[in-house]
Amino acid sequence: QVQLVESGGGLVQAGGSLRLSCAGFGSVSRFIAMGWYRQAPGKQRALVARLLRGGSTNYADSVKGRFTISRDNAKNTVYLQMNNLKPEETAVYYCNAEGIGYAYWGQGTQVTVSS
Repeated sequence: QVQLVESGGGLVQAGGSLRLSCAGFGSVSRFIAMGWYRQAPGKQRALVARLLRGGSTNYADSVKGRFTISRDNAKNTVYLQMNNLKPEETAVYYCNAEGIGYAYWGQGTQVTVSS
């Protein structure tokens, strides 16, 4: 049973940083990719960053150079380091574990960026 648990969200001022964590998926090698998505009120859930099993990464254009996705295989944890946060990035951030033909989602963690 896979139960993703996100942590690290909170309230931060514009320009600040947060690091999100995702655990509960067992070994990261089980999945073809791990990712972070976000959903702002009234908007669709969108990809923020994705880390493939082989180590390559994908980022939304809006976060390139500011966000970094990484993993700690020993701790079976995936991180999203977010720097220079902007008010428009206020959203619920979700962890995703992607397999072939299936995916698991966490419950999400709220990130609020004040101006």
